Amino acid sequence: LYEALRLVEEEGLEARWQRHQRNHQALAAGLAAMGLQLAAQEQHRLWTLNAVAIPDGVDDAAVRAALLRDFDIEIGGGLGPLKGKIWRIGLMGEGSRAATVLLVLHALECVLRRGGYSAEPGAGVAAAQRVYAG
Repeated sequence: LYEALRLVEEEGLEARWQRHQRNHQALAAGLAAMGLQLAAQEQHRLWTLNAVAIPDGVDDAAVRAALLRDFDIEIGGGLGPLKGKIWRIGLMGEGSRAATVLLVLHALECVLRRGGYSAEPGAGVAAAQRVYAG
């Protein structure tokens, strides 16, 4: 707890909030460019936990297993009535970094394309980079 609070103090609370918001916005832009949608309405979204609607015909468990096996990325599946309907992508604390967002978008695109999902190559990463540049 002490170390976590030290990191927050070192970065500054406002800067930390802005970093989480910027990374959420970059992830959301990248997902949208890939044809994926966030499941929550905009006014109800969390910057730290992003619920992504799983497209029809995409195997939830197979995608999550491939992300873990091939990229060492673990994303959560939906719980309760959302099981098999959403992925939960966390961008929390020190894990909320541009490098993390770009890697997740690249990996998700690779895995989805292997499974037959049509996404323009590199579109997700490019959209996220525009958010960071802008």
